[in-house]
Amino acid sequence: MLFNSYAFIFIFLPSVLVLYFVLNRLSTRAGKTVLLASSLFFYGYWSYKYLFLLVFSILFNYCAAAVILKSENNIRKNYLAAAIILNVFLLGYFKYTDFFISSVNSTFYADFPLPGIILPLGISFFTLQQIAFLMDCYEGLIKRNSFLNYSLFVTFFPQLVAGPIVHYRETVPQFDDQSKKAFVFPNFIYGLFIFSLGLFKKTALADQLAKLAAAGFDTPEPVSFAVSWLASLSFSMQIFFDFSGYTDMALGLAVMFNIYLPQNFRSPYSAASIIDFWKRWHITLTVFLTNYVYTALARRLKHFSFHKAMAITMITFAVSGIWHGASWMFVIFGLLHGAGIIINHYWKKHGFRLGSLTAWFITINYVNICFVFFRAQELKDAFNLLHAMFNPYKAAEALRTAFAYIKNLNVDILMQLNSSYLAFAAGITVCILLSRMPEKKPGALDGYSRTGVFSLSTGFIAGIMLWISFKIMLGEPSKEFVYFAF
Repeated sequence: MLFNSYAFIFIFLPSVLVLYFVLNRLSTRAGKTVLLASSLFFYGYWSYKYLFLLVFSILFNYCAAAVILKSENNIRKNYLAAAIILNVFLLGYFKYTDFFISSVNSTFYADFPLPGIILPLGISFFTLQQIAFLMDCYEGLIKRNSFLNYSLFVTFFPQLVAGPIVHYRETVPQFDDQSKKAFVFPNFIYGLFIFSLGLFKKTALADQLAKLAAAGFDTPEPVSFAVSWLASLSFSMQIFFDFSGYTDMALGLAVMFNIYLPQNFRSPYSAASIIDFWKRWHITLTVFLTNYVYTALARRLKHFSFHKAMAITMITFAVSGIWHGASWMFVIFGLLHGAGIIINHYWKKHGFRLGSLTAWFITINYVNICFVFFRAQELKDAFNLLHAMFNPYKAAEALRTAFAYIKNLNVDILMQLNSSYLAFAAGITVCILLSRMPEKKPGALDGYSRTGVFSLSTGFIAGIMLWISFKIMLGEPSKEFVYFAF
């Protein structure tokens, strides 16, 4: 069931909201139970077969956590290691088996058959979330646990499929908070606004930009300078509006239930360095990798140095790349970002500085190049597109064409532009506007939702965005979010 579907918006969501708040007033346990059942139904709607995998994962990790919490210090590490290994094995089996066999076949000219394993929805996210939970139990950050709370923590439907990656100690206390039992109309209105913004990003921007990206990435023919840049920039904007749109919808849905999830994006395309970019892009993944991969590896070093830190950085970003998908293209994507981080740190260490505009220009273009490898199916496709983007002869030809086009520009030509080009212009505009907005502090969402400031104006804006989104949804089938593939 997609967030951007009529079944979800008009049937599932209203039903769950009513049931949850009616039962929650009677009993917090009853409210949590109906929310858990609804979340399991939401997941099972995609494929009931993989619902059993999710339930098994919950049962196993709940039991593993119980053993870790009760064990003595000298054996806890062994239980933790065994639990993490099984989690990684399950993720590896479903996500990387075909990739591994295919790599063996191409390397050794073998012909092993591919099993064709279908990737369970959200497995990358709920696996990381549960590994973080086990680590927190080991570190003593979690003292006690209940099966109902743990199951709801893993399956809470707004964040189950594609994040944000949340921590047990941040979310479960909210479900137990007696002040959150009742339906809060300002929260609903503000949640509706955030949800509407995410839906608008997905339907009016991301899905339209996807068509322009496909024109450059999915054609076997060589593309022009203009098409190559249009395709690469379109995908960079598409993935931002698609993923941040999903996150907005998840945050908005959670606020309707009086639950606050962490931010996952903070205007990443306003970043003036790769280091800053990863503080703004997929924030909860960055936090996970920093805390549970980078820091864990750094602790094992007897002597820490700049070069060792940079080596760990490359390993961490290689993990990030392979986490995104079972393809060498994602590994390259991760390694490129790791290399960018290392160069960035090297410049900082030696006092090399650039003007803010120059630094932003270099950063945004480097990120755009990295996303070419993220989107391309094969390495040769990525290099073909990059060749078109940076070919001086094609650039000169594009300039001549552009001047001729501008010379003959009139209202009739503008009226012929389709929705994809309008979405491209709108996407550029929105990215610029977002970069100029003052950043909210982490607690700002909570403060806004408790005031009635947004009730009328936000409701009106939400109505406009919903109307535009519904109009698009009537003419086009609902499309999956990009990160559903991960």
